[in-house]
Order: sequence, then structure tokens, then C-alpha cells
Amino acid sequence: MSTHALQTYKQIQVSTASEGELILMVFDGAIRFANQAIHCIEQSDHAGANTNLLKAQDIIYELIMALDLETGEIAHNLYRLYMYVNQLLVQGNVSKDPDVVRQAINLMTELRNMWHEVVGQV
Repeated sequence: MSTHALQTYKQIQVSTASEGELILMVFDGAIRFANQAIHCIEQSDHAGANTNLLKAQDIIYELIMALDLETGEIAHNLYRLYMYVNQLLVQGNVSKDPDVVRQAINLMTELRNMWHEVVGQV
């Protein structure tokens, strides 16, 4: 598949997705970037690790900013979880410790699975 065709497919996929599906896509991206960062760390590519971890952090930050904290306790709990994931990504980036990044991936995967269940019920 050509690069242009792939970009067009992704744009259509995003533009037709529900809000819940978009959240799943966002988590998929953050997890993908964090996994790429681990690969870079293992290859001693510190610049690549930094770039990928910053991308994952940006995604988590967007999730944080999208929360409406006035909606109640669930939003506040998600805020704390997202902040913790972000903290792990920062710590993993500073220390270049793949185990710390793996902890962030595990939490992001759990959160993604939780959202998947919610989307499936709606």
C-alpha cells in the first residue's frame, strides 16, 4: 500500500470513529510509541527513545487535558492514573530504563482495555 493511500485510510478511520474509538486509537498510539522507545533504549538510541517517549507523553497529556474534572470522581481517578503514567514515561526517559517504560505500557494497556469494555457496552 502506498504512503498516500495509507495516510488517506488513517484520516478516514479517524474522521469516522466515535469518541470511544478515538480514545482507543490514542492509547494504541501511546503504547506503540512507548514500545518503540524501549526498542531504541535497547539499541542505545537515546535520541530515538527520547523522541518516542515525548510522543507518548504528549498523548497522555492530551488525555489529561480532555478530562472534565467537574463530572465527578471517575474523572479525578483517571486524572491521577494519567498523571502517574506520564510520571513513569518521564522517569523512563530520564533514566532510559526500559522496565520503567514497561510499567507505563502495562498501565496504558490496562486503561485501554478498560476503555475497550466501556466502548463495547455503549
